[in-house]
Amino acid sequence: MPNYIRDIQKTDTTSFPYIFEQDVTVRPKLAGGLIRCNVYRPKTDAPVPVIVTYGPYGKDIHYERFHPSSFAEVNPEHHSAHSAWETPDPGFWTQHGYAVVRADERGLGQSSGVLDTMSRSTSEAFFDLIEWAAEQTWSSGKIGLLGISYYGGSQWRVAARQPKGLAAIIPWEGMSDYYRDRCRQGGILSNGFIKFWWNRQVITNQYGGPGRAARNWGPDTIEGDLPEEELAVNRRDQTQDNEANRFRDEPYYASKEYNMGDIQVPLLSVANWGGICLHLRGNVEGWMWAGSPMKYLRFITGRHDLPFYYHSEVEIQRSFLDAFLKGEDREGWSVPGKLPPVSIILRKGDVGFNDAKAEQTYTRRSENEWPIARTQYTPFFLHPGGRLIVDETVVKELSVTKISYPALGTLDNPQLLRVETEPFTEETEITGHVVAHLNVSVTPHPDSEIIPSDIDIFVTLRHISPAGQEVFYTGTAGDPVPLTKGWLRVSLRKTDPNHHKHRAWLPHRNYVSTDVEPVIVGDIYAVDVEIWPTNVVVERGGKIVLEVSSGDTQGSGIFRHDSPIDRSKEKFHGLNHIHFGPQFQNYVSLPIIPLKDGETVN
Repeated sequence: MPNYIRDIQKTDTTSFPYIFEQDVTVRPKLAGGLIRCNVYRPKTDAPVPVIVTYGPYGKDIHYERFHPSSFAEVNPEHHSAHSAWETPDPGFWTQHGYAVVRADERGLGQSSGVLDTMSRSTSEAFFDLIEWAAEQTWSSGKIGLLGISYYGGSQWRVAARQPKGLAAIIPWEGMSDYYRDRCRQGGILSNGFIKFWWNRQVITNQYGGPGRAARNWGPDTIEGDLPEEELAVNRRDQTQDNEANRFRDEPYYASKEYNMGDIQVPLLSVANWGGICLHLRGNVEGWMWAGSPMKYLRFITGRHDLPFYYHSEVEIQRSFLDAFLKGEDREGWSVPGKLPPVSIILRKGDVGFNDAKAEQTYTRRSENEWPIARTQYTPFFLHPGGRLIVDETVVKELSVTKISYPALGTLDNPQLLRVETEPFTEETEITGHVVAHLNVSVTPHPDSEIIPSDIDIFVTLRHISPAGQEVFYTGTAGDPVPLTKGWLRVSLRKTDPNHHKHRAWLPHRNYVSTDVEPVIVGDIYAVDVEIWPTNVVVERGGKIVLEVSSGDTQGSGIFRHDSPIDRSKEKFHGLNHIHFGPQFQNYVSLPIIPLKDGETVN
């Protein structure tokens, strides 16, 4: 970094309803570089609690510029001169007695250093920022974390480090497991989203990158532009790193691991049923394994960007933070046993997708645990005739046979097996974790001399209404998505039954290099595919469909697994098979929830 570091902090006490301090400099203790943040605080002499965000998207890029159509739909209560994508709005929160610290992550925006998103070193810098905020004269010393996606996922890692002053966190749709939730789902590289995210939302904001002001993408770097060769040296490219590194025991992934049990602060984890390709699993798993004595899990629906700002949801955020940062507990969050720890939203009926008003017809129910204790894990057996049946004796009497489909299917040319239930004879709720047990093999494709050596399995669960139409739900970008999805690379099929997280309904895999097992042409392998948790109330006459495919299918959106390096033709091109017969039982285990005594689902 040859450019001289300057300190040009600006303070504005008159232009806005709050005090605005821009480009405040915080120097990390160990991580190197520096952090620049904006501070928004109420016009009062009394110390106030602080909400801190730390991320890559530009503290000075206005929400309206970052995503104009989204900002137009955001609750107007959260429109201000300093609204920013996926973060709490300073205009609203300062009005309610909070300071807001919004920082550019190291290596981005106005913060110098190596751009290394989601790394241990950047998490250390976040730790230092929290402790700095707790020590300021305008701070009460109580710090809360609140934000969506990246600003949610980073909360888990830094909370596990237990910074001084951290009093509560609300990871809103934020993955907690870098490898399993985001990068290599079932061991398969999720390259599509990572490429989109990196190229559109991250690299465009690198510290020292030229032309930001000209593009109206925040101000140019205070110290000036850097040449491209220096920019390249100052970043770790996630698109390259995730493709080059395959296992959790490699330093790249291992450096991002932490113990969820070290999270001790009060926690409100908010999971979106529609986030079937990114955050949903992480919010559920994070809640399950966090060590916090006071922790709550809340499920929502809707598009990724909007519910965070709904008036009703903001009031929940505010009451939770008020309880632990101000000592004003209106609802009983801080009283053990006062509030049910789990709040589920029940998806019943076909209300369409990307329609916030229509989704308000969904009802809520409280539960005392997750998974729900009364869950009846019910196997639905695959039948080669295209059916999912509950009668195991029928499939045990099948003659040995197999169903085949080509490997390396794509979203535009899916290759799959589809089976469906008979119409349900009574209303049935499915809520929880899903597992598919399959007997699979691979053989060479008749039109190729390639000898395949692995199998990628893609599983999708769909819901068919009593009218015979598929019911779509609101996905991350407002796109139509099915109930849920799951993935598995068969060479990484090995589970760890002795691991404390292993359950029959959620098989645990370590995804380390020593777990790789061979896939030999013609050999049959019994595998358990983790499918992400879901919820649906199937009405009488409705059906559930299971798809098993060799690539992404409808509902994947930008979350594609189509890297020609990770899924090379040399390794995967062949015919995939599912085997049936007395010794080859294939089933999907669905979490059926019986009604409580006297309960009805409205």
